[in-house]
Amino acid sequence: MNQDEIFMQAAIEQAKLADQLNEVPVGAVVVLDGEIIGRGFNQPISANDPTAHAEVMALRDAAKQIENYRLVNADLYVTVEPCTMCSGAIVHSRIRRIIYGTAEPKAGVAHSQENMFSKPYFNHQVDVTSGVLAQACADVIQAFFKRRREEKKAGKGA
Repeated sequence: MNQDEIFMQAAIEQAKLADQLNEVPVGAVVVLDGEIIGRGFNQPISANDPTAHAEVMALRDAAKQIENYRLVNADLYVTVEPCTMCSGAIVHSRIRRIIYGTAEPKAGVAHSQENMFSKPYFNHQVDVTSGVLAQACADVIQAFFKRRREEKKAGKGA
């Protein structure tokens, strides 16, 4: 495994924590100088917080670790292409590079619906790498929604 795959695997482990809480399983880690400094997973339902996406949680954790809201030269690994809200947080935190696993065709704004990270009106540009362990990342999401559909069909889910 190369470095991107190793850190994406750590993000997948975070996604599995979200899955255990019956949250959409998205996970993220922030890496600085080859070390994970922030971890996060989706928890908007369990935290009653609409901003508690994996990326935001990982950014918050990293900022606390280094005691700075600017994460200059840090990279963010996330299992699923970020949404608009998360892309804003990524830009404002000065993340150097985002690496994501699988595309989010409906709401992804790194490539799928938009490319928010290359907008000239932002005062910071973020490099984007996509498709790292894409199938493994997709498998986690697909298994979650398959289980949810089966639970709903069986009358056990909302």
